[in-house]
Formats: sequence, C-alpha cells, structure tokens
Amino acid sequence: MKHHVQVYTGPVREYSGSRPSAIAKHQTEGELVLNTLGLEGDQQAETVYHGGPDRALCHYPSEHYIHWAREFPEQAELFNAPAFGENLSTRGMTEQDVFIGDIYRWGEALIQVSQPRSPCFKLNYHFGISDMSVLMQQKGRCGWLYRVINGGRVSAALPLELVSRVSDISLSEAMSIAWHMPFDDEQYHRLLSAAGLSVSWVKTMQQRRLSGKIEDFNRRLLGRAGG
Repeated sequence: MKHHVQVYTGPVREYSGSRPSAIAKHQTEGELVLNTLGLEGDQQAETVYHGGPDRALCHYPSEHYIHWAREFPEQAELFNAPAFGENLSTRGMTEQDVFIGDIYRWGEALIQVSQPRSPCFKLNYHFGISDMSVLMQQKGRCGWLYRVINGGRVSAALPLELVSRVSDISLSEAMSIAWHMPFDDEQYHRLLSAAGLSVSWVKTMQQRRLSGKIEDFNRRLLGRAGG
C-alpha cells in the first residue's frame, strides 16, 4: 500500500522558559535530499536526545490531531500538523499497523522504522499543557522515528510504500512493553530481538535486564527526577 505524505522541515529556535528546539517546522513541497542524518534544511536541537542516524526522521499520524483537539478544546487551534515537530505526516498509518524495522521506499530513499518517539518535557512547554508528554506516553499517540538506509531525492509528491516487514512487534506493542508493563525480562528480550530497533532502545532494554529495574521516566517526561 502507498501512503501520501506531507513533509515538514525547520531550524533550531530559542524558546523563552525552555531550551532551544526545532519543533516549529514548515511544510515543504519541492524536491529535497535525504541523507543519513535527515532532510536538507532540517535541524535537531540537543542531539544527545534528538536526531542522529537512528532518529533521522520523525513521523506523526495526522489522525491523532482530532483526538488531541477533543481532549483540549481550548487549545484546539494548536493541534494541526506539524505541531509535534514531525517531518512526515500521513493518514492511514498508525502505531497499531506500523512495526519496528518496517522498511519503506520513499522516492530514491529507503527508510526504516527504528523506535517509537519517546515524548519529552519540551512538548509540555510547546503546548502549554503541563503533562502533555505524560499523556502522549500513556495513550501511545507518540509517532515514530526512522533511520535512513539509503538516501536520495524525495518529495511530498512521492508516496511512502512498505517494502519489507522484518519483525512481529508493532510500535503499539513496543510502547506497551517499554512503558506500560511492570518489569518483564522475557518481553524485554523479545523487544531486543526485533530487527531494526534503535541503539538507544537496545541500550535501555538491556540496562533494565542487567539492573532488574525500570528507569525513572520523569526526567524525560517532566524535566526532573522523581515524583
């Protein structure tokens, strides 16, 4: 199946009360070059947590915006692509039917799903909703990230087409294992076995198996440890 895609890029900007971010992006219609670190003209801030080979592109399903607008009617005008800082937006692709390791053809490029997006506290500032990141994680409406297997020329005029499925773990199941289940070594081992899983997620799951405990989510979700 082929999916029509909208494409967004943008630079890093300064934000009062928060750290620099490249979440504010604009729609791009023309041809772009995609390389192993992302689209030309696109940037990521704080590259320890964003960007890099495993996180070259961010994809967010456009159908999630209806949910968020209903959840927060007073901020409904905020919930339109690319409010979550996504590079790619589609209809008909969600976390339920996209799998870890899925490989898509896009123009001359091949891209591979590497992990769900891990929501961070910057989203709380961006939307003016103190627990936005927590809600995204709880509801599993997070979107996902890609690595670039083969770069080349791409554009919004060219569809995404699934060409290989190499694991049996959907993004929804990956999020459930990582964030919603109590400690489960067997499930962590299963997630680690998913072809294409990002180095970051491999590290997290392996650390859990070695330590016997789940890390504190609050530093990522709220910008602070504990509580």
